Amino acid sequence: MLKCASVFTCEIDDPGIALTEIMAQLDEKITLLKHSVGIVMCHPEFIATGVLKHICENLPFDLAGITNASQAVNDEVDELILTIFVMTSDDVWFRTGVTDSLNEGVDEPTRIAYEKSAVGESSPPKLALIFPPFFFRQNAGDVYVKVWEKIIPGTPFFGTLATDDTVSFKECETIYNGMNKKDAMPFVLCYGNINPRFLIATLPENSAMSLNAKITKSNNNIVYEINHINARKFFTDANFSENLIIVPLKMNLFKREDYDGVPVVRSVASYTEEGAAIFFGDVDEGSTFSLLNFEYDDILSTSSREIGRINELSDVNGALLFSCVIRRMVLMGAGRLLSELEIANNLIKTDIPFMMGYAGGEICPTSINNGIPTNRFHNYSLVILVV
Repeated sequence: MLKCASVFTCEIDDPGIALTEIMAQLDEKITLLKHSVGIVMCHPEFIATGVLKHICENLPFDLAGITNASQAVNDEVDELILTIFVMTSDDVWFRTGVTDSLNEGVDEPTRIAYEKSAVGESSPPKLALIFPPFFFRQNAGDVYVKVWEKIIPGTPFFGTLATDDTVSFKECETIYNGMNKKDAMPFVLCYGNINPRFLIATLPENSAMSLNAKITKSNNNIVYEINHINARKFFTDANFSENLIIVPLKMNLFKREDYDGVPVVRSVASYTEEGAAIFFGDVDEGSTFSLLNFEYDDILSTSSREIGRINELSDVNGALLFSCVIRRMVLMGAGRLLSELEIANNLIKTDIPFMMGYAGGEICPTSINNGIPTNRFHNYSLVILVV
């Protein structure tokens, strides 16, 4: 039996008070069983003031997670907030770990960290929660999915890249216990009697607009040419703003053999000096894409639909929700910054513990067929883990 609880503090200045608030909520909401772990998210200010470190060092279980822009739990929706989603069980157990720096590559540090954490386990985990750094100029989010697929094929992966509330994303950090890093990846491996289910909100129906665009030269997430034209010039000639980050592009991926009907959405993070477009996720040469008409009403309607489905599932002990930070930007531009978080707070049954925050890119299976997950990196999506 898995039990969950969500706790929080908005005390950003006094580490002692913040810890007291967290401990009081834990005592009220949950009795820790044999095995426990916490998923933590916080505004970067909680790192600067020492609150995060003090809490992590004084809780009786490991914590892994990310910095975040704004968050929600059952009892609170806020921007300057620290939240923890606790899982505890006698027949589900957890192995946690963190990689060394990923600046020089992802494969070897991830493999070494996994093998160290999984010592003594005879079977792969039933679920891996992964929290990569925000490294889009070096690694698109797809890299992390591919690396974990090599290490533990057949395991579903769920998680988010670190993010923050700045335009430049310069304060993004990952968290492991009392440590915060810009270049490391913490993770939680879940074994035993756990039943993960996944929900995804992507696009409303009839959301694509016509745009005759084909990727004619690319490498992973770097697109050099579109319709044989320099990528930056293509977007400029098509009257796109220089800031393309909030523009969703629906991709028809050329080489994606595992495509299962869930839309693939990508967004452009920035340009190189030569005018190549740096996408947040991989796109293949030969892929085509359409511009999406995707406004704040679409975000709220797609979120409402999928969040409502949590209540329809059976054997629900808790839920983790990560929404793309670009959705947050669109809502902020419409003066509705906390609206998506409030939907979760209002719709999810009060007896279902949940935690929701924003993502620098979402990691979630699109489907599981015959026990085999189709793991994928997403942009512009809301992903939900139900346990």
